[in-house]
Amino acid sequence: MDLAFTPDELAFRDEIRTWVKANLPADISQKVHAAMRLTREDMQRWAKILGKKGWLGWGWPTEFGGPGWTAVQKHLFEEECALAGAPRVVPFGPVMVAPVIMAFGNAEQQQRFLPGIASGEVWWSQGYSEPGSGSDLASLKTRAERVGDKYIVNGQKTWTTLGQYGEWIFCLVRTSNEGKPQTGISFLLIDMKSPGITVRPIKLLDGECEVNEVWFDNVEVPAENLIGEENKGWNYAKHLLAHERTNIADVNRAKRELERLKRIAKAEGVYDDLRFRDEIAKLEVDIVALEMLVLRVLSAEKSGKNSLDIAGLLKIKGSEIQQRYTELMMQAAGPFALPFIFEAMDAGWQGDFPGGVVANAPLAANYFNMRKTTIYGGSNEVQRNIVAQTVLG
Repeated sequence: MDLAFTPDELAFRDEIRTWVKANLPADISQKVHAAMRLTREDMQRWAKILGKKGWLGWGWPTEFGGPGWTAVQKHLFEEECALAGAPRVVPFGPVMVAPVIMAFGNAEQQQRFLPGIASGEVWWSQGYSEPGSGSDLASLKTRAERVGDKYIVNGQKTWTTLGQYGEWIFCLVRTSNEGKPQTGISFLLIDMKSPGITVRPIKLLDGECEVNEVWFDNVEVPAENLIGEENKGWNYAKHLLAHERTNIADVNRAKRELERLKRIAKAEGVYDDLRFRDEIAKLEVDIVALEMLVLRVLSAEKSGKNSLDIAGLLKIKGSEIQQRYTELMMQAAGPFALPFIFEAMDAGWQGDFPGGVVANAPLAANYFNMRKTTIYGGSNEVQRNIVAQTVLG
């Protein structure tokens, strides 16, 4: 197993670094490095820049308009974007639903939906979780009844991330109550402008509305928007969740946030505390170990060997690391981690800028927000069971 990058891969990384430096808007990069609020326009602007270059679908094969990069090239692209301060691409379109459409959609669906995802023009949302159906997703109750050439959808989804911006939503819906719960689920693509859809933002502790409730009241969905076969949606959902769990690990963002943690610790005078620096060192070791695990998988793919099915393991470690670096940032700031003022944040008065103060950064808010990472995308407790069954039998 060779974890070293080849000369061609290093040249590719230099190419990506040069392009990102030339095309990433400075105001967006500044916001990301200082954890300032990103607007819909900020996220969409970067997505369209990538889309124009043909890189928003950086993981796509050439037959669907992607660059056809190797697994290592995709990793290097993600790393350079993260370290440069690029916004994390909203994954629901290019990373999650697009692979499902490619693998299980028909030619008409691929021609209809993929171009808008690749360009960044269409904002997609995910309709999976429901009240009482989070980790036990197979217990979902949102119903889709076939009536002629359309489905009538009724029910509720919750924790729909950035659903207030959504133009289309991919949903798991129940189309049968026979047999096991998993066997009666279908995968529908729904226009969020359809009559009968209501989006209700949920205000979180930090005052933001990152997640939403989405209600469906006799929503008519053309049957042509069904992906694959009716009652086979659970199989497609598992395909999508593997992409989501790998995406949650996000080792490249962890490397960037580690450097931010060090800046905050130095600014607050706790970096010289040996016990606190021990915690930073342990975090850094775990981030390096996670990166080595990712590179191990990439090395196996590059050599043609069967890569480990470790999406769950990557999700477990990646999510725990995210919780730890936000906790250490909050501890570094002490009492100043709690108060922050949106107006001060928007004005750039952050601890990462000259003259800024850490109290204007949402350190406590980020800490509380990251409590979700070990729950969404399949709770870590469930993922540990899956890993144990896969590895130990």
